[in-house]
Amino acid sequence: MTIGIGGSTAEAELAQMTSLRGDAQPIDNQERRARMQKAQRLMTEAGITALYLDASTSLFYFTGLRLHPSERLHGAVLPARGDLTYICPAFEAEKTQAMMVLKGDVATWEEHEDPTALVIDLVQAKAGRSGILAIDETTPFFTFDGLRRAGNAFDFVNGSRITGACRMIKSPREIALMQTAKNITLEVHKAAARILRPGITTTEVEDFITLAHARLGAEAPPAFRIVLFGEATAYPHGVPYPQTLKEGDMVLIDTGAPVDGYTSDITRSYVFGTPSARQRQIWDLEKAAQAAAFAAARPGAACEAVDQAARGVIEAAGLGPGYQVPGLPHRTGHGIGLDVHEWAYLVKGDKTPLQAGMCFSNEPMICLYGEFGVRLEDHFYMTEAGPRWFTEPAHNVDDPFHIQA
Repeated sequence: MTIGIGGSTAEAELAQMTSLRGDAQPIDNQERRARMQKAQRLMTEAGITALYLDASTSLFYFTGLRLHPSERLHGAVLPARGDLTYICPAFEAEKTQAMMVLKGDVATWEEHEDPTALVIDLVQAKAGRSGILAIDETTPFFTFDGLRRAGNAFDFVNGSRITGACRMIKSPREIALMQTAKNITLEVHKAAARILRPGITTTEVEDFITLAHARLGAEAPPAFRIVLFGEATAYPHGVPYPQTLKEGDMVLIDTGAPVDGYTSDITRSYVFGTPSARQRQIWDLEKAAQAAAFAAARPGAACEAVDQAARGVIEAAGLGPGYQVPGLPHRTGHGIGLDVHEWAYLVKGDKTPLQAGMCFSNEPMICLYGEFGVRLEDHFYMTEAGPRWFTEPAHNVDDPFHIQA
């Protein structure tokens, strides 16, 4: 039997859990102001007049204001020079002011008015009648269409050249928050492995994962809980039906939850029972591919070099090539922070140079359709000296959580 798998119950595991939040410090307004100053510097260097932020993660990143997108425009304008102004429906003004973490002026619009015209009026009042307006990349098209019509004296560019350039480089405090989130999720993984038994369903494990994250200190339920048994583990994002665990099944669990908005995302694959020769071979190959990706993550190297390193190991074993299955059908990794997937990406064609503060998943999954799949996903952050793991990678196929010294 694989070490660390089975032998406990959900009730017993939950009963002994306490919060792991520790003393991780949330982002404060001093850091948010520094972020806006960096964005303004980048806008000035690029000749951009202002940045429109929709009800998005980037709005939260710069201001601490968490809004849910809807058909009503709710966001902010940050000019290249000057102060940020929030925008909201007039009947939401009091609520918006109460929710503000970083205080600022609020411009409002009534239900019969065009809020995109208000955005353009604000930009023109702050920065002139024409110029270049950067639009939050998550802005709905109907909002962008309105901005384009109301602001036909402006040119428009993708705001990710500002938001992405700021957000992909994490501060020490951001990295500490992500470390806490990942510590929590790794403990959830260990506990989830211990509750496995013949006949348990994937939905039972999913429910446990939600409860365990809450007990250990995550601030919100997991945004994703991929739990797969047996042949279903071959499909990276799961299958639309539950499964029941049996002896000899490969198990794949992929989950994460936030701390102060910063999320975790860890995957573990292991066998319930004794690994077969085939399972052992593919698990070891996956481990080698993940290690090769980590070794290739050197400061100054292009993001795509990390993907090439992992894919080279898999192709050398006769799988692939490229995205062909059996093999690795997707990119090796993605940036992570306030969003599970963000800039930059460890994929062919992404030539972004690796630099200190960048954070990535490392997950070169091997898929064998009709048999099983193995994904080992841990995250690393870049330092001036090279990459560092947030979490210790899985140890080996017989003892994935390194229980035996």
